[in-house]
Amino acid sequence: MGDLEVDLQGSVLRVVLNRPRVLNALTAPMVDDLTATLEGLSSRDDVRTVLISGAGGAFSTGADLSGTDAHESLDVSALDRANRLVRAVVRCDQPVVAAVDGVAAGVGCSLALACDLVVAAESASFLLAFARVGLMPDGGATATVTAAVGRPRAMRMALLAEPLSGPEAYAAGLVSHLCEDAAFAETVDALVRRLAAGAPLAQAATKRAVNAAALHHLEAALESERRGQSLLLRTDDAAEGMAAFSERRPPRFSGE
Repeated sequence: MGDLEVDLQGSVLRVVLNRPRVLNALTAPMVDDLTATLEGLSSRDDVRTVLISGAGGAFSTGADLSGTDAHESLDVSALDRANRLVRAVVRCDQPVVAAVDGVAAGVGCSLALACDLVVAAESASFLLAFARVGLMPDGGATATVTAAVGRPRAMRMALLAEPLSGPEAYAAGLVSHLCEDAAFAETVDALVRRLAAGAPLAQAATKRAVNAAALHHLEAALESERRGQSLLLRTDDAAEGMAAFSERRPPRFSGE
């Protein structure tokens, strides 16, 4: 089994992020493959709904920051790759559902929140962890989170890197569905089957209209994030933050 599993069941395309031993941290090939899969759906009539989930009780902790040279492997190409993925999710005609049990952090959180519907288990957590490693949110999170929960809560999540539990995320309006852990799989399955039975043209038109109204600043946000993150990735603080993350110690930021 690969790091990204893609399986068409009926008219539901089920995509599983499959690196459970590292909480489904995203590699460049995983992001590229997921993006290509979503971009290719425009020519497929056999797919009515897309479900993205993670293996092993987590959604994704975001970019893979393991190793001593993580700060050197993350550059503007990583930002472009993440932005292309978010655009593919938003522009996909089919409804895209994120099933989140466990952690969704960093760009993994950005991916989940770019989806049209997000089902959170009570054990889920949503974390914009970028501040912990000397970076800023990317993957469109400055737009999607703000659109969902408003500026004060978005600032709290982004500046303080405070996680929201599944119930807290639902109460704040960050996710569309909340369910008990024991009912998670059944709830997700019922939702995607209901979407798959819907009118595809109407769903595509609805998705475009709602996104146009709620995420009209998304493109500007993606470009702003790209500029800001590109600069931050070259700072000593980012190198220190990622090294501290890898070494499992508190970072010592210098402001340089």
